[in-house]
Amino acid sequence: MAKILIIDDERPIRNALKEIIAYEGHQVELAENGKEGLDMLSAESFDVCFCDIKMPLIDGHEVLKTALEREIETAFIMISGHANIETAVDAIKQGAYDFIEKPLELNRILVSLKNALKRNELEVETKILRQKVRKDRGSAIVGNSAALNACLDMVDKVAPTDARVLITGPNGSGKELIARRIHEKSQRTKGPFVEVNCAAIPSELIESELFGHEKGAFTSAIKTKKGRFEQAENGTIFLDEIGDMTLSAQAKVLRALQENKITRVGGESDIKINVRVIAATNKDLRNEITNGQFREDLFHRLSVIVVNLPSLNDRKEDIPLLAEHFNKQICEEYGIPPRQFSDSALEALQAVNWTGNIRELRNIIERLIILCPDQIQANHVTQYANQK
Repeated sequence: MAKILIIDDERPIRNALKEIIAYEGHQVELAENGKEGLDMLSAESFDVCFCDIKMPLIDGHEVLKTALEREIETAFIMISGHANIETAVDAIKQGAYDFIEKPLELNRILVSLKNALKRNELEVETKILRQKVRKDRGSAIVGNSAALNACLDMVDKVAPTDARVLITGPNGSGKELIARRIHEKSQRTKGPFVEVNCAAIPSELIESELFGHEKGAFTSAIKTKKGRFEQAENGTIFLDEIGDMTLSAQAKVLRALQENKITRVGGESDIKINVRVIAATNKDLRNEITNGQFREDLFHRLSVIVVNLPSLNDRKEDIPLLAEHFNKQICEEYGIPPRQFSDSALEALQAVNWTGNIRELRNIIERLIILCPDQIQANHVTQYANQK
């Protein structure tokens, strides 16, 4: 079901359009002039807007122009009873998706609406693909150690199911990559993968970020906003560092998992969701439960499957493969030939205590590439790996 806005100063046109579109199963809102329509577009999210061109106060061209300036992502279908070729061309050039001439024809309306919604779907898919390309660049899980392979075997078994997964492991060990692997191998791979870093969001904003808010819910809530759970519909939401989430937000997440529904901040109605939840933490959540910092019932909801990701110190045999992977990746980014790592240099890297795990290793490899000659030796690793 799509959400459609009709802006027209003629009541019979508004009502006729509403009846046609609502019969197709869509939610329809009405505005009797351009000013009212702009206010509604700024306050709520609409998939398509049918907008008359000739209107008092603010005409359709101005509505379209202002909506584009405000970066409102709504497909506009302009309508007019005073149409000519120039009017239609101007509307399309200005950014409208389509143009319909009055008197309105049923089939023309439905075809234009169907195509506009299809375009919206394609744009969403394109955004998802672009995000995947950006995230997948250099995001391969590299290694062949027994510890890593045991972890990946479990991941590949649970991925095709819809079971919730809790990923544990130290900072920098690659928990996000594991979450993405689960998503990519799941039945939801065509849906969005929405990541939330719970530790990076201020406690007073976490509920709005996760569940969205209604216009006027708080001082800065100037328009209705969808939260991350709604954005992840039919896909996966990854709650990274969930051990840092406030108890208040934990309670709402628990309800979302129990009932598959959420309520926006300041809202009264429930919104059904269809989302797979993957969580990750570097904390011992059982200790957090004992200390009253994490809900035990939420822990059990999240930990249907627990994936324990090994630290880099527990899989040092993977360091030569990781070093070569980062060497190629970083040199490609800089537009230079890959460096050569001597056997002694690789042995020196394996001797380092990697408290920062893979993230730290990548930083060190980049530092060596920048500061060292073409062939990197053990003394270079000794010199620069200690500059932490």
